[in-house]
Amino acid sequence: MNIKKYVYDIKGDERGSLVVLENMKEIPFEVKRVYYITDTKNDVVRGHHAHKNLKQILICVHGSCKIGLDNGKEKAEVLLDKINEGLYIESDMWRTMYDFSEGAVLLVLASELYDEADYIRNYDDFISYVNNK
Repeated sequence: MNIKKYVYDIKGDERGSLVVLENMKEIPFEVKRVYYITDTKNDVVRGHHAHKNLKQILICVHGSCKIGLDNGKEKAEVLLDKINEGLYIESDMWRTMYDFSEGAVLLVLASELYDEADYIRNYDDFISYVNNK
């Protein structure tokens, strides 16, 4: 499985740090939607879905969490625990988010606006979808 992480420059001085993310530079697509996940308990698993077209960059801007990835053939686990690392998730990838540290904030940059028709929410449907492409 090809896992792609982006490492972003941290700029700063005695006043603090700054991480810059621009469309088509640090982010490999035009960002059309931004949201973040917070107040998730450590034993909660989120996600449990895939997207047909949507691409995402996930950045844990505070704390840490793990991302489970499954392309229908291989599975991988990725730890996000640095404010300057973004995990790129392409379409056709089943994902789960779990093991959130206390106070974790997971920022998600998405290539498309919300569209329920783009979601695959049943794992068996996902396997069938990726095997028939």
